[in-house]
Amino acid sequence: MTPFRIIGVQHVSLPIAPGGQDRARRFYGQLLGLREKPVPETLPRHLVWYDVGPNEIHLLVEDNAADVNPQSRRHPCLAVDDVDALRASLDAAGVATEDEDFPLPGRRRFFARDPFDNLIEFVTFERSA
Repeated sequence: MTPFRIIGVQHVSLPIAPGGQDRARRFYGQLLGLREKPVPETLPRHLVWYDVGPNEIHLLVEDNAADVNPQSRRHPCLAVDDVDALRASLDAAGVATEDEDFPLPGRRRFFARDPFDNLIEFVTFERSA
C-alpha cells in the first residue's frame, strides 16, 4: 500500500510540427471550441496550451512530429456532451473521423486525427435508464 493515491490526470501532451501553432489553434480552438490558456513565462513561447474542463492539453513543438506513427492507437479521450454534433461539425470541416473499433456499453464514441496525425477519441457517456 502506498502512502499516497493518484487522483487524476492533470494534462496530456501532444506533439505538433514546427510552425504548426496556427493549425493547432484552428483545430483545438476553433473546431473543438477549447479555451487557449497562457503558457507560463518560464516555458518556451512556441507551446500552445488549452483548458479541457479541470485538465489541460499541452501542444509541444517537436522537429519529428511529422514522424508520428499513423497506425498508433495511443490517444487521449475527450468527453463531450453531444458526440454526434461534434462528429458532424468535424465532418463538415473536412476532418476525417473513424468509427469505434470495439463498442463499449454506455459510451458513444468515435476517433479523429488532429492536423499532426495525433489520434483523439471523443466520447459521450449515455445515461443509465
